[in-house]
Amino acid sequence: MKEIVANLVEQALQTVRSEAAWPEDLHVSVQLEHCRDKSHGDLACNVAMMLAKPLRSNPRAIAQQIVAALPASPDVLKVEIAGPGFINFFMDESANLRIIERIFAEGDRFGRAPANQQRVQVEFVSANPTGPLHVGHGRGAAYGASVADMLAAAGYSVDREYYVNDAGRQMDILGTSVWLRYLQACGETLAFPSNGYQGDYIADYGRELLDSHGEALRQPAAKVFDGICADEPAGGDKEKHIDDLINRAKALLGDDYRTVFDKGLNAILGDIREDLAEFGVEYQQWFSERSLSTGEDQVARAIDKLQANGFIEERDGALWFLSTRFGDDKDRVVRRDNGQTTYFASDIAYHLNKFERGYERVVNIWGADHHGYIARVKAALQALGLDPERLVVRLVQFVSLYRGDQQVQMSTRSGSFVTLRELREDVGNDAARFFYIMRKADQATDFDLELAKSESKDNPVYYIQYAHARVASILRKLEAEGQQWTQESGLRQLSMLSEDVERDLLVKLARYPEVLRSSAEQFEPHSLAHYLRELAGDFHSYYNAHKMLGEDAALRDARLALSVAVQQVLRNGLTLLGVSAPEEM
Repeated sequence: MKEIVANLVEQALQTVRSEAAWPEDLHVSVQLEHCRDKSHGDLACNVAMMLAKPLRSNPRAIAQQIVAALPASPDVLKVEIAGPGFINFFMDESANLRIIERIFAEGDRFGRAPANQQRVQVEFVSANPTGPLHVGHGRGAAYGASVADMLAAAGYSVDREYYVNDAGRQMDILGTSVWLRYLQACGETLAFPSNGYQGDYIADYGRELLDSHGEALRQPAAKVFDGICADEPAGGDKEKHIDDLINRAKALLGDDYRTVFDKGLNAILGDIREDLAEFGVEYQQWFSERSLSTGEDQVARAIDKLQANGFIEERDGALWFLSTRFGDDKDRVVRRDNGQTTYFASDIAYHLNKFERGYERVVNIWGADHHGYIARVKAALQALGLDPERLVVRLVQFVSLYRGDQQVQMSTRSGSFVTLRELREDVGNDAARFFYIMRKADQATDFDLELAKSESKDNPVYYIQYAHARVASILRKLEAEGQQWTQESGLRQLSMLSEDVERDLLVKLARYPEVLRSSAEQFEPHSLAHYLRELAGDFHSYYNAHKMLGEDAALRDARLALSVAVQQVLRNGLTLLGVSAPEEM
């Protein structure tokens, strides 16, 4: 209905603009809202009030001009001007009924927009491959996958990307931790560093390394720790202790250091890939941070470009990006005085790489602890001559697990966090995906494990899935009774849908494309989730109050058509959220 009315208003505006000689540069977008009070009509337009100030005219007078110029339409029963200048549209019932015909014709495509050729990249999760994914990563995965799928449904060409942090100090700590566990597996006695990776999975990798390489990588523990700074428990510096061990590992292993490094990296990255795939999350690209500095040194090239643009300054042998010129709270080091580039320098090169690949818009989904990082990345883009508004950053807040009223700590192999895999095994993929996106991403969420597994209307994902399965059950019962229903027979009898609850369901179905488009553009899958819950609730109420398989065949066929249309929309929406739509429950 919005599309129909918007087109009518646009035509009227063109007519009035010509007749009233409005300024050529006067443009206004037509905005329509559903009327909350049915006595005011179906749709309300505020375009007259938006034009009042630039035209210096009374909004009601402008509204009268627009209404007078509206083309006739069989879909509009009447138009009224209300209040200060709202234009209210009362739609013909047949316009509502036609939504079922459209749903049947488009099926799984209903709600999807035509391709618009705009390329968008969505980068999400991108957790350091230093251990299993935890429940916090799971929320980023569910949110990112839903945003990407909704954008694709809204017509964008979407690439999903995982940025693999396979370089830098944290990865060297991982590699060194694996090697030390390997030495222990070889029989060496040593004090494992307090700043190393502690999980049992590291010991597993050490034993696997022994199985595959024997003792070829073994060095005496005394030689490894000779001259190393003491660890914190011994009164030393834990940071320098692990850094000394990293340097010693590289010196003693030489070229074999890459073997140890890649053992940890590839094992954990393989586990992450498998975990995400089982969660229904797939990527078009796994981008290696290491690739930025191999071959063509893209990090050096980005720094050179910033320097050529006048935004790099040398201080005491280090290179600083002058990010304060773009509103950042302080300047940032991109190359240290020892010649090593920083993590931030890699991030600058990575974002330059993204836009050089031709994306009109880049969406980064980060953890809430990255809030302070947004300004400096946008500053770098602006300094590189790129529009920082083309970068959209959405932050994902933390997750707390509960069983009823009690916050819980589930045991894990690492002993330090709850893994995404454990959560999925406990509540299932569907509940995990839905519960993760029920609230706005920038709001902390409490995940009730017992609620997620319950079969009740209080469990939103169960409630929606049950509505979908309920329609399938009706059709199975009809078939078991030897009766037949087809979409064609249902469409022929749509005029039988005359009750207010049926009209309300039709209006809600017609809103699905609008909700999907808005949810995609605002990066808010929770809005789509809430719509599906409302639609399911309305259908359950309708089902409970009306007989679906009554003696009146015409009414039965009409109600089944409405029910199947609801089922289709529920399925379309659930699919975009990564949730299944079962036929039986």
